[in-house]
Amino acid sequence: MVTTLSQVAEKAGVSVSVASRSLNGHAKAYRISDATASRVKEAADQLGFRPSQTARSLRLKKTGLVGVVVPDLSNPFFASISQSIALSAEAEGYSVIVADSREQTEHEIRLLHQLEDRQVEALVVCPVGTESKHLQEINKRGTPVVLADRTFPNCNLAQVTSEHRVGAAKATRLLTAQGHRVIGVLQGLPGTLPNEQRLSGHAEALEEIGVAFDPSLTMGNNFTEASGFDSAKKLLVDRPDITAFFAFSTPNAMGALRAAMESSRLVPDDLSIVAFDDCPYADLMSVPLTTVRQDVDRIGQLAAELALRAAVGSTSRKRKRRHDVKTRVIVRNSISSVRHS
Repeated sequence: MVTTLSQVAEKAGVSVSVASRSLNGHAKAYRISDATASRVKEAADQLGFRPSQTARSLRLKKTGLVGVVVPDLSNPFFASISQSIALSAEAEGYSVIVADSREQTEHEIRLLHQLEDRQVEALVVCPVGTESKHLQEINKRGTPVVLADRTFPNCNLAQVTSEHRVGAAKATRLLTAQGHRVIGVLQGLPGTLPNEQRLSGHAEALEEIGVAFDPSLTMGNNFTEASGFDSAKKLLVDRPDITAFFAFSTPNAMGALRAAMESSRLVPDDLSIVAFDDCPYADLMSVPLTTVRQDVDRIGQLAAELALRAAVGSTSRKRKRRHDVKTRVIVRNSISSVRHS
């Protein structure tokens, strides 16, 4: 049977209000002696009493919950960012509910409505990235929404993302410095801000050395391993002169590695690969993967911080709405200079 506060009060020989104030850390404020507060705590421990979070939420009109929605929890990037958000929120006394939208805007909307119904105090969303109207409507209804990773250029929500264009340009310059000129791009979800900015950075770096961007060298429809594999496989058939791949995610790069193996192309001797993202096992692969590392911890921490500030009403109109976190290139063994036959 569940132990009630009344039973604790009876065992400690105090009123219910004294028991409640003692257990909630308000003994001094209500001039309850240390001896009485200790007696209440001892009674609660002996009876195995645990405060009802539901009752507390109703009393304080706060649930202590933060909702997190990401497009794909199987993607190491989104798993890591979810963990970073959760650790930051839990350090402030909040509990976190994490949901996976499965890269579907319709499912994302359903999940967000369910989290609203659970009365979460704030939402951190890594959106599918093609629509933002439903996110702005939730924010207007009173549940603060902070966007992470896939953001929107004309959106008044707080947003945290990476320097996608700058990072992509760095990756492309790394390849062109090794003599690569025919570079296949394994893109993620077209139309999303990270994807389009990475394409822009790639084209910018090619233009710097007088190489025109060739749209036929870009393929893919998602940030998944399957998309990376299918796109790399087709590009290697259609364009056998490709000497390098720039994959827009680690799963895309994993697909490219599999396609290279099936096509008897050795990495990095016959084919160089650079990926945007990084993961804990990138340097443990049979061919350690060169990556553009996003600061996932910083993105998650900053998104959580902005969400929690909004939850307690400490936001300011003057506060910066968009935060771009720096990236850095990690060079490993998946790239080499072009081999001329």
